[in-house]
Formats: sequence, C-alpha cells, structure tokens
Amino acid sequence: MRTQQSVDFTRGNIIGSIVAFSLPIVLGELLQNLYNSVDAIVVGNFAGKNALAAVTVGGVISNMVVMFFNGMSVGTNVTISKAYGFGNAEELRAKVRVAFTFSLLLGVGFSLLGILFTPQLLELAGTQPEYYAEALTYLRIYLAGLMFTVIYNNAAGILRAVGDSRTPFNILALACGVNIVLDVALTGVLRLGVTGVALATVCSQALSTVLAYRAIGRGQGTHCIDFGELWRAGAPTVREILGIGMAAGIQSALIGFSNIFVTRYTNLFSTASVAGIGIAQRIDRFVILPAKSFGITMTTFVSQNLGAGRNERVRDGVRQCMFTALAATLVFSVLVYVFARACVALFNPEEEVVAVGVAMVRVLALMFWVMAVREVLLGYLRGYGRSFVPMVLSLIGMIGVRQVYLAATLYTAQPEIKHIYLCYPIGWAATTGLLLVYYLLVRGKLSQGISEPD
Repeated sequence: MRTQQSVDFTRGNIIGSIVAFSLPIVLGELLQNLYNSVDAIVVGNFAGKNALAAVTVGGVISNMVVMFFNGMSVGTNVTISKAYGFGNAEELRAKVRVAFTFSLLLGVGFSLLGILFTPQLLELAGTQPEYYAEALTYLRIYLAGLMFTVIYNNAAGILRAVGDSRTPFNILALACGVNIVLDVALTGVLRLGVTGVALATVCSQALSTVLAYRAIGRGQGTHCIDFGELWRAGAPTVREILGIGMAAGIQSALIGFSNIFVTRYTNLFSTASVAGIGIAQRIDRFVILPAKSFGITMTTFVSQNLGAGRNERVRDGVRQCMFTALAATLVFSVLVYVFARACVALFNPEEEVVAVGVAMVRVLALMFWVMAVREVLLGYLRGYGRSFVPMVLSLIGMIGVRQVYLAATLYTAQPEIKHIYLCYPIGWAATTGLLLVYYLLVRGKLSQGISEPD
C-alpha cells in the first residue's frame, strides 16, 4: 500500500528519489545518535569525567547489542521491500505483522539477558574501579529499555521498506526532544547523575516505539502484533528475515563486540584518555551518518527494483548513490577536522580530555571517505540478498585485522595511544578492499538481476 510519504524507487528520477529518501534517514540517524551524545554532554558538564567515562564504556557495550538489531532490521527491510515492489497488498500486510511481532519477542528476550549479564560485560571491557559503579547503573537501566530500541529499529525498517523515511525522522525528532528535556531535568536539575540520563533515554525510546507502532498501523491499514499469525504462518517470513538479517546482525554485533576489546585496550590509559576517546567515537558516528544512510537507501533501492523486475535501474542507482555519499562524507570530514577542538570541548572542557579527543578526530577525518564506499557497497550487496560473504569479509577487516594490529602495537612496555586512533581507519580500509574484490567476483550475476543468498 503506497502512501503520500512513500518514495517509489522503481520509477522517476533516480538521484532525486535517492536524496529524498536518504535525507530523512540522515536526519533521523543524527537524532538517534543524539540520545547517547546528549547523555555524554550532560554528564560531562554536570557530573564530571568519571561519569563521562562510565557513559562511554556503557555506550560501547550497549551499542554492540543495538548494532546487532540494526543489522537484523536489514532482513526486515529487504523482505518488506520485495513484497512492496511486487505489489500484493495483503501479502505485504501479513509480512508486516509477522516482522513486528517477531521483533517484539526478540526485544523482550534480549532486555532480560542484558540486565542479567551487565556485570560480566563491564568486566570484559576492563572497566576501571573509579567509575565501575556508575557504569553498572547506567548500563543496567539502558539495557532494561533495550526492547524499545529493538522494536523501533525494526519498525523503522518496515516504514523505510515501503518508501517512507520521513515518518521515522519525525518520530525521532519528537523523541530526541523529550530525551534532551529529561536529561537536563533529571541530571542537570535533580542531579541524578548517570541514572538520570539512562532513564531519560529509556523513556524517549519507549515513546518512539509507540509512535512507530501507530504509524505502521495507520499506513498499512492493519494491526501490527499478531502472535497467532506468527505461530501459524510466520515461519517463511521469519526465515527470510533471518536469512538476510542474521548475517548483517552478527556482523554488526561482532564488530561492536570487538569494540569492547578496543575499550579494554583504551583502559590501559588514563580516565581522561578514556573520556577523550569516547568523545571522538561519538563524533565519528555523526560524520559517518551520510555513508550509513545512503547504504540503507541502496538496500531499499535495489530490493524494490528487483521485486519490480527493473534491474537496469540498479546499475544507474548504485553509481549515483556512491557519488552522493562520497561528496557528503567529504564535506562533513573537512568540517569536523577544522572544528575538532570546539566539537570535543562541547562534551568536556578538561584539557587532557580535549587533547586526546582532537587528536583522534583528526586521524579519523582523513579516512571517513572509505566508510562511504564500504556502506554503499554493503547496501548494494544486501539488496541482492548477499549478506553472508560480506559479513565474513567485514569481520576479517574490522575484527581480525584491527585486533591483530592492536595486539602487536599495544602489548608493549610503553604502549602509545595513537594506535587506538589508527586501528579504526585500518579496519575500514581492510574491509572495503575485501568487499571490492568480492563485488568484482559476483558482478556478472548481479548484472543479470540474480537475487540469491551467497
């Protein structure tokens, strides 16, 4: 069922539809990143560097779980996009109900697991005693609300699959505003510290989940939750979602898991260094937003056109999407390089924290363009249902190469912090190179419009 806010990738101007679809995703991802960043800004200014370090470590761990479900939502996106492109309204509604119900069950289950294993995750990250108690409080509350993040991300995937990227943005805009107000009220006014920012985040995520549920129900003319249908007839849809999404989810989760070990290496240095690196990582997430968003767009673009039997548009689309993603990423990279000090100081004004953050941001800014190539290429391959091999290649680059580099450079008598900065672009470059080789190997089949798991 097409709505007024839907973008139909199977007809019309390609670059216009790509930009129209991607812009709300960029802005939506920007707002989603503000959840943790506002937490960091508030605690960094009102509760000090220990609280900021606690939120940094907690954010790395929670991001691992969130990344898994972001990856899983790729399966939802591709499955719903193909049904939408095919044009069978009743089949589309059935897949929407199964996908949403399945995400609800996953969210509740992982919230329970997260609460249970919070201490073990913090120990794995090598959390320092100075801020362990605050990190435990923050992470446990955050993971208790993980179900809302899981459900919302899948709901946003459903909305984007039918060409509606504006509604997720509108929802996130409202939820982010609520989050900021609650952050300031609970932490800045009531002085609840990390407890306040964690509660603010969970409340705003719960709001976004309710609004997404209502938007899907109105747009598709159906209810979203049906456990009976999931049990009776949902197996084929769940298998399709898992077949595509599990590989992307595992890839994202394992990369997030490897970030925990990067954090463990980071904890070899001072608390101020942990805080500075955490700030640089948050700025990194903002700069790569265009790349990630155009990658999401590419998956929907490919899936819709394959469902409609229009493979010739895919070839033109990937070229135009790649060019636009690179241009946007380069602009952001220049801006963040020039204004690195101001960006870092916004989170915490202590000179040692700022110095570390600025040094890392400027190293990353030189290589962000590689991320643009990687994300668009991943989105393109996933649109064809090819997610397993890209997953393996991404794990080799982002985990294998990066961890070998860190082990070789930091397990020394006098480890240097610059190697923490360098491990990220090294991982990006390795992954992108491997993906390009794989693309060249399967290009012949893709040019024929063959959509199949790898």
